[in-house]
Amino acid sequence: MTMRHSCATPPDDAAVAAPPDAGSPAARRVNRPRADCTTDSAGGLTFRVRLCEGADEEAGAPEVPESAAVLLRLRHQHGPDASLRLPLARAAADGRLQASLPSTTRLREGRWDAYLTLGDEEPQRLLPGVHDLRSLVGSASVDTQAWLGVRIPYTTKYGNLAVRTWLRRPHAEAGALRVADDAITLQGRLYGARLSATACLEAHPRDAAASPVRVPVRPDSEERSEPQAAAPEHGTDTGHSVRDFAAELPLGSLLPGHRVWDLWLRPAEDEEPVRLGRILDDIPDKKRVFKYPSQRVTSRDGAAHSARPYYTINNNLSVQVSVETLAEAEAEAEAE
Repeated sequence: MTMRHSCATPPDDAAVAAPPDAGSPAARRVNRPRADCTTDSAGGLTFRVRLCEGADEEAGAPEVPESAAVLLRLRHQHGPDASLRLPLARAAADGRLQASLPSTTRLREGRWDAYLTLGDEEPQRLLPGVHDLRSLVGSASVDTQAWLGVRIPYTTKYGNLAVRTWLRRPHAEAGALRVADDAITLQGRLYGARLSATACLEAHPRDAAASPVRVPVRPDSEERSEPQAAAPEHGTDTGHSVRDFAAELPLGSLLPGHRVWDLWLRPAEDEEPVRLGRILDDIPDKKRVFKYPSQRVTSRDGAAHSARPYYTINNNLSVQVSVETLAEAEAEAEAE
């Protein structure tokens, strides 16, 4: 079974394509198609498509053309690597339509909208079905390939099926995080590189009005060498190992001012920093789920600030620093 790229430009998530009024018998009988998604521990994703909502797939299911496929399209992007066709076929076990996205297939980072395409008909948006994402939690195979690819199917705000993807190497995965005593204390794990004695956590301001802040990191556990699997499709594996780390970032070092700081991990003094994020689980949007308290911090000139870590729309870790107004400071004092 081969995968084919398509230059088709179906509508984005804001516009749901209606079922076609004419065309093949199969296309005319399709009604609100859905896809159940199952992930595997290697990073693969299987789509099991139901053509007719509420219908028995085994009784009177329409035949589909050989060109039927699940079409993935990278939102707001164009080009040969922004669209991917996954051929549909009947599964031998139960006869249901199935398409597979192997772990060896690279997908650019972003949000891929999912469609059902039948022959020459206009692609239809797929609706989400039942998703089995258990293999995404605590997967031990993520360090056995030359790049780290993560795919999480999810429901868009318009009720359609999409897949959130990340493609990184090396990668710094954020873990436990605590905000207290005027500092952010965090733990994490580095994939695809080694921590050296000069490793540090870096906070980079999004504007040019301040300099980066650096604090040392320490190994949080003994180094564990992960087994390396032969994967010629991924290229040559680096053979690097996984390292756990911990760091403490004083919030006073991010003052004064009103700005956002992005957190990076630099494995060694002479290596490029790696963006700190959290992608190795089954939650596609951390910003809505992980909420951290604000910490009140006073700068040297006596100005009150609030600092709060948060996950960005891309699941990267940042810190928002705000200057408190007098009214905010008084309200907080009364609340205490």
